[in-house]
Amino acid sequence: MNNPSVILFFIDGLGIGGKGDENPLFGLDDAEPLAHFIEDETPRTLGGVLARTDPRLGVEGRPQSASGQTTILTGVNAPLTLGYHKQGFPNEAMRQIIAEHSIFRQLDERTIGPNIFANTYTPRFFTEKPRWKSATTCAVEASSVRFNRLPDLLGRKSLFHDFTNRSLRQMGFDVPLFSPVDAAEILSAFPNRYRFTLYEHFITDKIGHDQDMERARIHLPQLAEFIRETLDRLDPENTTFILTSDHGNVEDLSVRNHTLNDVPTIVWGRRSAEIAEQIRDLTHITPAILRLLTE
Repeated sequence: MNNPSVILFFIDGLGIGGKGDENPLFGLDDAEPLAHFIEDETPRTLGGVLARTDPRLGVEGRPQSASGQTTILTGVNAPLTLGYHKQGFPNEAMRQIIAEHSIFRQLDERTIGPNIFANTYTPRFFTEKPRWKSATTCAVEASSVRFNRLPDLLGRKSLFHDFTNRSLRQMGFDVPLFSPVDAAEILSAFPNRYRFTLYEHFITDKIGHDQDMERARIHLPQLAEFIRETLDRLDPENTTFILTSDHGNVEDLSVRNHTLNDVPTIVWGRRSAEIAEQIRDLTHITPAILRLLTE
């Protein structure tokens, strides 16, 4: 057996919503495993284990991306440390938390690797300064992990946050369109080479802020298919696949803001039931990954 591996599939803005017209996931027949509802006692997880996860973290106000993602990627309760939820990009205090506690850095310190942030960066990221940095970018910069560029995507060694590449083509880049199956073939190959893989997808959060029901009904089944096809290609005896989010949004399009809902953390594969039992809020994600890769 190969060394155990973990994929963390991060989806921005996916909460556990209600069964109502405001929720684009309600009534979709092909949205598993993304569709989880407050009213359901038995979730549909395709053999995974759902941990209803608290993104509020003991702090008043609506959970936000910068502080939620910082928490996921470090295990440190960033909103509690700051005293508030921080939207957008990490501020200096959060960048310091990430620099010291990034999951990638913690794995480096334990000599566990190689590891990868599977997302592709466009040339603009490397040339435009000053630039805003996401929590994931800061997490990579705190470690030995390299940034993927367009040649990596063309070699099917990385993915764009828009896994279809449509947005890249709209920006004028000469890249192929990927189907959900193409994307799954690429992502599912990473455990053969890497101990820890992080993939980030944030179109869901944009759809939520835009309150775009039509786009949600088209996009969410494609995202769900990407996840299903990836799971079908993994070795569940050797790889743990963890899906999580930083806050709710797309599950309630009646409002433009983030929701106060729990988010779904779903764990498949190696030690899935044990790990899911240990996850109750966003601070538990990084410690769970470390346990999977060190114990």
